[in-house]
Amino acid sequence: MKVALIGAHGKVGRLAIPLLVEHGASVSGVVRSESQLPLVTELGGEPLLLDVEHASTEEITAALQGHDAVVWSAGAGGGNPDRTYAVDRDAAQRTMDAAAAAGAQRYVMVSWIGSLPDHGVPEDSSFFAYADAKLAADDHLRGTELDWTILGPGTLTTDTPTGTIRVLADDERPTGAESNVSRANVALVVAEVLRRPSTVGRFIRFTDGETPVPEAFA
Repeated sequence: MKVALIGAHGKVGRLAIPLLVEHGASVSGVVRSESQLPLVTELGGEPLLLDVEHASTEEITAALQGHDAVVWSAGAGGGNPDRTYAVDRDAAQRTMDAAAAAGAQRYVMVSWIGSLPDHGVPEDSSFFAYADAKLAADDHLRGTELDWTILGPGTLTTDTPTGTIRVLADDERPTGAESNVSRANVALVVAEVLRRPSTVGRFIRFTDGETPVPEAFA
């Protein structure tokens, strides 16, 4: 499988590349600046320079030619609402359309645990733009004919990976420390679901837990 990982320089992306390679995938690590290219090589990926925030659908389609799958693990990082919408919504949606056009049928979106219509983030909150943009991107993905999986990790931490998670029921709304999940565990989930056809068409919300990642999707 040839995978294009968008956001390869991010904290989850850089953990996911070696795991995907270990699973036998060929990984194109998509980054937006030349200074980020060497890290992708160090991690075992093939660096691919593409600024998805400003690239057109046609340019992204050309970059994704020959790939089997796309993983979106990019983001604006909060702060500026306009840029949040530009990256987390608009650019993400263009990559989905480009994936379909390029024949990269498998698409895994790293979203967040609260990406639900009733996410409860008030419009006057500084977090609203992110919640709104992610939900719009996720819904766009659901409307495509791609083989998609949307991941909803909880509050991200830098904790040591446990390799164990808890997949949440639809009505669960964990708070505080109960919602935490290490970025390393998120990377493990990304690598695992790509190998699991049974995860296609699912929105998987999860936190750190007690179930080994492979068993959670067996």
